Amino acid sequence: MNFKMYSSYEQVDRDLEILKLQRDIAYEKLSLSVEKTIENLTPGSMIQNVLGNVGSIVNKYDLLQKIVIPLLLRRLLK
Repeated sequence: MNFKMYSSYEQVDRDLEILKLQRDIAYEKLSLSVEKTIENLTPGSMIQNVLGNVGSIVNKYDLLQKIVIPLLLRRLLK
């Protein structure tokens, strides 16, 4: 552990203020993280996430339908 030598109370006060601000920032980050987690756990948000995942699968399948299946049909019908 490093010990810092101070030559004045102003230096101590400055470092204490910096530590207080760092603590406040960490608290706000934690608070925002908790709020986002709570938002993501609401039924509406969960349904939206599921629908978004299903939508991306459907989009991939749509691409499959538009490109791969016609190519396969052309090959089979030749």
